[in-house]
Order: sequence, then structure tokens, then C-alpha cells
Amino acid sequence: MNVFNETIAWLTDPTNWSGPNGIPTRLFEHIAISGISLAIAIAIALPIGMYIGHTGRHTTFAVNSANLWRALPSLAVIAIVLPITASIDPELGFKVYPTVIAMVVLAVPPILVNTYAGLAAVDRDVIEAARGQGLSGRQVLGRVELPLAVPVIVTGIRSAAIQVVATATLGAVFGFGGLGRYLVNGIAQYDTGQIMGGVVLVAALVIVTELFIALIQHISTPRGLRITTSVGSAEAAT
Repeated sequence: MNVFNETIAWLTDPTNWSGPNGIPTRLFEHIAISGISLAIAIAIALPIGMYIGHTGRHTTFAVNSANLWRALPSLAVIAIVLPITASIDPELGFKVYPTVIAMVVLAVPPILVNTYAGLAAVDRDVIEAARGQGLSGRQVLGRVELPLAVPVIVTGIRSAAIQVVATATLGAVFGFGGLGRYLVNGIAQYDTGQIMGGVVLVAALVIVTELFIALIQHISTPRGLRITTSVGSAEAAT
């Protein structure tokens, strides 16, 4: 039996779609930890990016710090924080918290940098015109800068989400569930069908995540900016 047939056989086996180790359960675990990690990263990175993009203060320090975070391997982050979190909570501190922290570290840089880039790219003449109409700094941010920066900001969130979904599989190495469990178990059991089945499921979830956030990006982007979104967002993301 070749790899393709083994993968199809594993994915279509009814026993793999039920129980605590079934695909629905593992999929829910994977989505849950990815969603929680992304939400925490947004809560951290978005306000910082908005602040430095709006005020122009501390940009060098913030952006360089974010880029330094990019260089941290997720597996190394998990290994570093695991002894600390495990001593605090022997159960969740070993299986869950290290993975969440590593995914937050992974997701913060693209969100922060894209938020800053999106706000910094807003035409200064537009901002001055808004201020000339009597808008306060907060009103300029909320009514002018943020709506114009939405395409680039959502691109950062989109990039972060894809990275988190793909990389959260590492949590299974340290006992967490999720779709990465199939990769770890498959390698341990020399089960090619399970390994490739896990790969297919992770890839499918990444694609669905990409399409879902792309839809959100399209809906949230002002109609006049949709033509240039793909070009401007790609440049900001790099």
C-alpha cells in the first residue's frame, strides 16, 4: 500500500472520527489553542502598533524588539518556559501554557509591525485635514487612520494566524493534543497513514484559516482601497 492509499485509509477510518483521540476532538483542541494564542497576541500587539504608528514614538525600539521575537524558534521558547510554567501549574503548565506562550511570541511581530506600517503609511495631508476640522488625536486615529490602515493590519493578523495554526503542532511534542498529536503518535508507531493524515488535516486547516481571514479582510476594507490592498499589504508584510 503506497503513502496515498495509507493516508486515505486513515482519514476514512470511522474509528479515527470518534472518541477522545478522534479527529473532531483534536481539531477542536488545535483551533482552541490557536485562537486563544492569536487573541492574546492581538491584545498585546495591536495597541502597541497603534500607539507607535499614531504618535511616531519609540518606533525603532518597538519594531526592532518585534523583529527580535521573530528570531526565536518556537520549540526553543516552549522548552525555555516549560520548567517555569510547570512549577506553577503541573498540569496545564506542562501541556498548555508553554505552547500558548510560544504561539504568542510567534504571532506578535507580524501584527505589531503591520499595524505600525499601516498607520504610518496614511497620507499626512489626510490627517492634517482631519485635524483642521477639529478632530482630536483619538478621533483622527479612530475615524481616519484605522479605517485606512485596516487592509495592512488584517494582513498582519492573517500572517500570524497562518503561522500559529501551522506551528501549534509543536505542542504535541510536550504532551498537548491538537492535530500535532497525530504526527507525534504516527512517528512513534511508524504509522505513515496517521502521519500524512495529520499533515493533510493541518494543511487543510491552514487553508481554511487563510480563506476565512481573507474574507474578513475583504469585508473590512473600504471599497475604494480594495484594488490596492493586495499590493500594499504584501509590501507591508515584508
